[in-house]
Amino acid sequence: MSREFLSDVAKVTPLDSRRVSPSSTNLSLTDERTASAEVLALFARYRERFARTDLPAIVLCFGTNSALLKGMLEIAENLLFCDTLLSRRHKEMIATYVSQQNACPYCADSHGTMLAAQGTSPEMICALQEGDLNAQLFTSAELAMLKFTGKVDANSSAVTRDDVEATMRSGWTEAQVAEAVHIAALFAAFNRVANGFGLPSPYPDGLRDQL
Repeated sequence: MSREFLSDVAKVTPLDSRRVSPSSTNLSLTDERTASAEVLALFARYRERFARTDLPAIVLCFGTNSALLKGMLEIAENLLFCDTLLSRRHKEMIATYVSQQNACPYCADSHGTMLAAQGTSPEMICALQEGDLNAQLFTSAELAMLKFTGKVDANSSAVTRDDVEATMRSGWTEAQVAEAVHIAALFAAFNRVANGFGLPSPYPDGLRDQL
């Protein structure tokens, strides 16, 4: 496991200690006491890979289908929670912004926490959670990427080549823009899973007071 990732975990720990498990959800979450051997093995893999003893509620949602859980772990390990064409920080920015667009407090606060672990200022995190793309807080490249991914999330059928090229002119490569589409779409899907299952924010008093 990378030293950088362990550093992220250490920074998040104070916030994680305030997390609460959802006491009531729309759908039942996976219960480890009755889960299949395959699901338990995947849970163990998650704990080892991400150096966590707890299982986030979203992981328990995916635990209702072992094939889906396995696929999501592969995506998390190799795309979402690491640096690839886009940095981990930029992915968390997209995740937080898309999650607020989809009115998903569970994901918006979870990824806001991850942004804090990346050294992002509370002001920027709050702006993302409010959908406020303040030019004084973001670089021109970040603004262009956030606006583009926001459109992918909210009105994907209206995305055009002009949108892609405008984003590229701000400093991104076409490959990075393509990856941003995947990131925005994946987190939008997670938002719908979290909202469909009825997951509340892990921070009952709101993340703003914890930053």
